[in-house]
Amino acid sequence: MPSVAESLLWISIVAVVAPIVAGLIPRRLVPEVVLLLGLGMLIGPFGLTLAVEGPPIELLSELGLGMLFLLAGFEIKPAELIGRAGRRAGLTWLTCLGLAFALTALLAAAGVVDGEVALAIALTSTALGTLLPILKDSGMTTGRVGESVLRHGAYGELGPVVAMALLLGTRGATTSLLILLVFAAVALLLTIPSLRLRGGNSWLLVHIRHGAESTSQTPVRLTLLLLVTLSFVAHELDLDIVLAAFAAGFILRLALPDGDERFEARLEGIAFGLLVPVFFVTSGMAIDPRAIGRNPGAFAAVLALILIARALPVFIASRFLGPPQDRFDTRVGAAVALFAATGLPIIVAVTSVSVSSGEMSTESASVLVGAGATTVLLLPMLATVLLGRSQPRNESRSGADTPTGS
Repeated sequence: MPSVAESLLWISIVAVVAPIVAGLIPRRLVPEVVLLLGLGMLIGPFGLTLAVEGPPIELLSELGLGMLFLLAGFEIKPAELIGRAGRRAGLTWLTCLGLAFALTALLAAAGVVDGEVALAIALTSTALGTLLPILKDSGMTTGRVGESVLRHGAYGELGPVVAMALLLGTRGATTSLLILLVFAAVALLLTIPSLRLRGGNSWLLVHIRHGAESTSQTPVRLTLLLLVTLSFVAHELDLDIVLAAFAAGFILRLALPDGDERFEARLEGIAFGLLVPVFFVTSGMAIDPRAIGRNPGAFAAVLALILIARALPVFIASRFLGPPQDRFDTRVGAAVALFAATGLPIIVAVTSVSVSSGEMSTESASVLVGAGATTVLLLPMLATVLLGRSQPRNESRSGADTPTGS
């Protein structure tokens, strides 16, 4: 059994090798995230057993997950979620959830699946945190396609997390709703100092600004404190860390509505330089390819369900709904749908809760996680191919060779 130090060494080697290999592939068709997952599976306990998870590595992985979704939440402007296109993305997610429940209910009635509630929730998820590095590397976060993916991804992350809290576990729906309201109240309280820091020249704000240019790095420390505080509250309320991280990202966006390049560069240095690669590698280490090999039919069925329940409604919304200027053509709409159907972190969380409560077998959980990992391996690559030369890397917000999306 490898030691923690040996495991961390191999994880660090993978974290360095993955971006180098990704850079050697023409047009970067294979994202770095894919290589981190694949190499993690290779060195993990279901592969060569060069690395295993222990408490220290699990802590780094949890922090990586938190930083990933904090940055994802920070990328999203709250006004975009409640605007016309944002509301359409929210309704699209609700449609996905209804369709997923209908499909899983039919399969459960036929005795094909177990844990149908967990499966339905997992089918509607979007791995926005996972997509964020891909969008950044492609220069798409400020383009119209990227903004559409961010909107669908925000609902594809928050919606399943809320559904998990309400529908999974041993608590009743009423108790779960009250717990969510308690968490929301704590998050709202934490927005007050953020709004106060946004303007003015109080002595505290002056000190924080001064600390940004010194070894104190006060804004970065405040951000980590915000993330840890909300993660602690979520842990005490038995909620998922993704909800806490997203909330921290939204609060950070309220404090910095126009962003701050130097601060963001420092924060991304901590996240993508250390913590996030650990999360992706350890996620790959948890995938059991033998479980997929034993159940190839179930694996293919789950992939098909993800495409039907998540990609299809997003494609219809992107291609046909809304005013003409808010629609994509068929090819770009399909690319947005493939991005939106990319899922893994929420799937891992859902299966973990379901297995712990006895609602899903470990075999079914491995197949579901394997299917989620496969969406990360394949769907962003296919979406990039679909976008081709017209990928809007430098697309402005006002100009549009490609129509805006939902």
